[in-house]
Amino acid sequence: MNSSEIRQLKPFLSMLFITTTLLGLVFVKMEERRLSYAVLKLTQEHKKATESQKQKEILLAKMTRPQLLENVATHKLTLKRVTASQIIHLTSAETVKASTSTARNSN
Repeated sequence: MNSSEIRQLKPFLSMLFITTTLLGLVFVKMEERRLSYAVLKLTQEHKKATESQKQKEILLAKMTRPQLLENVATHKLTLKRVTASQIIHLTSAETVKASTSTARNSN
């Protein structure tokens, strides 16, 4: 190639470079927009999941209220309230003595 041919190619090469650069910029902007929408969608899903978890925690707290559990136990399961004579208080020393005495009695 001689210098006259190179001079003739310079405008074409510069236009090719400018066009390629502009197309690259458009591609980068489109990719940025696409990622922004993906992040927005994930943020909304996270917000929904967090709200759902809060609602489930509130529902669990309501379902495990002592009054509700007592009501279910007495009405649906026909259980009775505990009386003082049914409660046995054991300390750690009495527990060991009781377990060894029952083991001896069973032999």
